Amino acid sequence: MKVLLLTQILPYPPDSGPKVKTYNVLKYLAQRHEVTLVSFVRGDQSDDVCHLEQYCRAVHTVSMRRGIVRDAWYMARSLLTGQPFLMVRDGQAAMRRLIDRLATEEHFDVAHADQLNMAQYAARVSGAFKVFDAHNALWLLYKRLWQTMKPGLRRWLLGRDWRLLKEYEGRVCNQFDAVLAVSQEDKTALEEAAGQGLDIHVIPIAIDTDEVTVIERKLDPSHILHIGTMYWPPNIDGVLWFAHEVYPLIRQQRPDVCFDIVGARPPREIVALGGDTTGIHVTGYVADPTSYLQQAALMVVPLRAGGGMRVKILNAMAQGIPIVSTTLGCEGIEVVPDESILVADEPADFADAVLRLLDDADLAARLAADGRRLAEEKYDYRHACTSLDEVYARAEVRT
Repeated sequence: MKVLLLTQILPYPPDSGPKVKTYNVLKYLAQRHEVTLVSFVRGDQSDDVCHLEQYCRAVHTVSMRRGIVRDAWYMARSLLTGQPFLMVRDGQAAMRRLIDRLATEEHFDVAHADQLNMAQYAARVSGAFKVFDAHNALWLLYKRLWQTMKPGLRRWLLGRDWRLLKEYEGRVCNQFDAVLAVSQEDKTALEEAAGQGLDIHVIPIAIDTDEVTVIERKLDPSHILHIGTMYWPPNIDGVLWFAHEVYPLIRQQRPDVCFDIVGARPPREIVALGGDTTGIHVTGYVADPTSYLQQAALMVVPLRAGGGMRVKILNAMAQGIPIVSTTLGCEGIEVVPDESILVADEPADFADAVLRLLDDADLAARLAADGRRLAEEKYDYRHACTSLDEVYARAEVRT
């Protein structure tokens, strides 16, 4: 079938959670269908487009520009129209023109909207079987983040937006032919927004365990690692919580330990954590984090807000890195506490879990081995994405 895959971010290189998810969905679909990819891009991504062309019949891009002034304008329009800020921000005329042109020139059997932002464009493709692929229940993610914030204008705006997103997301679910969720928790949240009776398929985020391989770590490593996009508010909140509430408890017992924070565009409050006296290293974006993985005793996922699934956990399991996470951090992943991961939610418990892994090499090795096994058996894209075949079979019947 001819598939029009619409993405909010170009799915290469696979250096963030959304990119990893979409990249592996694209690879799976390209083995079975004729895929035309349409994506927003940031800056010159011509080399990345060339890589993706090996999987696609064609790749089309639209430049996405961001900035404080533009965001202020989009917020004003959101306040005037009652539409969610994110949907107004990503509602670009150039993208609408491109979609309309492609849909006029060629018939597509499936219009696959990757993330809620792109549903508005898939809706313009007449005659196509429409798939809404939710990376998470966005309204729930924003509600959880809103719950962690202090009173003020930002909290008020976020509270307004999660309520608008809930209504918008529910409407999209009811207008599309098929809805995909990455976890049972997200499926429940989408049903809350859209009402019961929807046939929502749970297809977990997948990785390629041929590409994400076990890291040979140094003997007796003493570094704690966090990897994540550091301009994403839930990551900021989680790292600040860990640095202020958990890390000092660890350093009381293990003053030799360091904390590496690896991820793009860390804000000032994250950068300010770094220093020789604290043992905290804030790196910013790192194209190849292998050296940080090699010296990591464990990875921490101290998430207190968010939704969907954490690709950083899937990658760490595939790389043989032991993990300590909050309950919310490992939500949607079929881990077993104390077998494939350690889980804790209170500062003292989280610190104790980290210290257990620092002090017990056998425990760390057992968690690493079980995590790798789980990644191979459950979350490799060749297994995890097979349910897409059932969804696309519905489109074949209709065509």
